[in-house]
Amino acid sequence: MDISISFGYETKCHEDEMIQEIFIKAEDYMYKRKLFESSNMRGKTIDTIINTLNEKNKREEQHSVRVANLCELMGKNIGVPKRKIQELKNAGLLHDIGKIAIEENILNKPGRLTEDEYNEIKRHPEIGYRILSTVNEMSEIAKYVLSHHEMWNGEGYPKGIKDIDIPFESRIISIVDAYDAMTSERPYRKALSEEFAIEELKRNSGIQFDPELVNVFIEKVLNK
Repeated sequence: MDISISFGYETKCHEDEMIQEIFIKAEDYMYKRKLFESSNMRGKTIDTIINTLNEKNKREEQHSVRVANLCELMGKNIGVPKRKIQELKNAGLLHDIGKIAIEENILNKPGRLTEDEYNEIKRHPEIGYRILSTVNEMSEIAKYVLSHHEMWNGEGYPKGIKDIDIPFESRIISIVDAYDAMTSERPYRKALSEEFAIEELKRNSGIQFDPELVNVFIEKVLNK
């Protein structure tokens, strides 16, 4: 199925204006006027957005593919219906699509983020939600993307919801996302060991993560 969306139209007045600023302005224009309700306003495909993000940051592409595959394994191991497994996998693939609006120098910064930079990064679930919400077929996935940085104890973002108020699929993505982030090389550090990542998941079980799903991930997906 070829699903397309439109961000609206924004004229680029200056050569040095960042592409993500154009995306944000155009998407905000559509959002405020609810133009995304019209199917004939959907001029750009989600694939185009993904490809743009992947060109911007190759590491994000590899991370999203791994998260998608691990989400699929989680779904299979907890008996999620086949249709929902595919939905979960797609959510894993698209969970960071909102990073299209984050400056590349922040995404690839080799050192510690400033408070302002961290706050900028924290916008990506909401941006991703708004992008995906423009497509009726993506409405459920959009909700999972919005909540994938919520925490079991309610101290996550953007809404600060907790435990079972967090969508089940978002709780899965949260665990898988954290595991892959730890075991992959980042701009500011080398990849951490699987053993360390597992201990971190256990340590944050019931705090950041759904404790039952942590157990399933470690025992059934990682076979540890």
